[in-house]
Amino acid sequence: MRIGVPKETADGERRVALVPEVVRKLSGAGHEVVIEAGAGEQALLPDALYTDAGATIGDPYGADVVVRVAVPSEDEIGKLRDGQILIGFLAPLTKPDLKDRLRGAGVQALAMESIPRISRAQSMDALSSQANVGGYKAALLGAEHSTRFYPMLMTAAGTIPPAKVLVLGAGVAGLQALATARRLGAQTTGYDVRPEVAEQVQSLGAKWLDLGIEAAGEGGYARELTDEEKAQQQQALTDAIKTFDVVITTALVPGRPAPKLVTAEAVEGMKPGSVIVDLAGEAGGNCELTEPGQIVVKHDVTIVSPLNLPATMPEHASALYARNVQSLLELIAGENGDADLNFDDEIIAGACITKETT
Repeated sequence: MRIGVPKETADGERRVALVPEVVRKLSGAGHEVVIEAGAGEQALLPDALYTDAGATIGDPYGADVVVRVAVPSEDEIGKLRDGQILIGFLAPLTKPDLKDRLRGAGVQALAMESIPRISRAQSMDALSSQANVGGYKAALLGAEHSTRFYPMLMTAAGTIPPAKVLVLGAGVAGLQALATARRLGAQTTGYDVRPEVAEQVQSLGAKWLDLGIEAAGEGGYARELTDEEKAQQQQALTDAIKTFDVVITTALVPGRPAPKLVTAEAVEGMKPGSVIVDLAGEAGGNCELTEPGQIVVKHDVTIVSPLNLPATMPEHASALYARNVQSLLELIAGENGDADLNFDDEIIAGACITKETT
């Protein structure tokens, strides 16, 4: 296959779809990799590292397969050609118009976020790899903006108790946030509407917050709660949240607005100097007072809602994402190394959002 890697142009996007380590492996397997000049610069990966790994610097849009991170712009879609394969985060549930434009261009598009969450596809699970980055960074943001120490400190001037950190949502991001906050010395507690993940939370040394409401759904995601369940959950959370110093929220329902788990009443009841880190800002936020992409102070509580948090750690985020892409490329490579989309394969069928109709 001839694989093209364009430079990302979305605001704030510093990741790159392939890193030199992966390029070397693909080149060694007989694939040709073309990198757009400067594609890796924002991830601190100069062109020389790519050429040393076997890539060439040139026009990535002449390749059989174009791999990217973020949703392509209108101009970038215009560079794609009929029959070409596009791989990346393509937001099929939230940007259906993009799917229509790609279909109109005759592009066969594989969305990384649509890869089925099955055992055989774990190495391709880019949502999880990037969520790990986001969860880690969220714990650091909580510590950065808090007015209190995370660890317990025993000093000649007395003992400072550890900060209490609550993480809402025990998916990949939430578990990583719990683990990181615990490493920093905080007293950690986790909550999720899926009671079966309590054991995972507790395995990280965190306590489990049991509100008596569950919403296990399909594919490892939570289902959307009923209105009555939401009201019960919010009241219970409101009472619990007031006792925590830092609250990190990670709750998302694919294709829907983020559930509002932290009410304005809960924020008002938190101690001055407390912090909320809302990782669901791109879907509207889990906190009623969240302003996506902003850091605001409400009722003396700092509410942080970063967008595209993995892009703030571009080196390691790119390395993880590139390995996910590598696994997918290896799956679609035919016996002769050519691109071969076998739609009888449940991974390819699940990831594909547009395909040739003839």
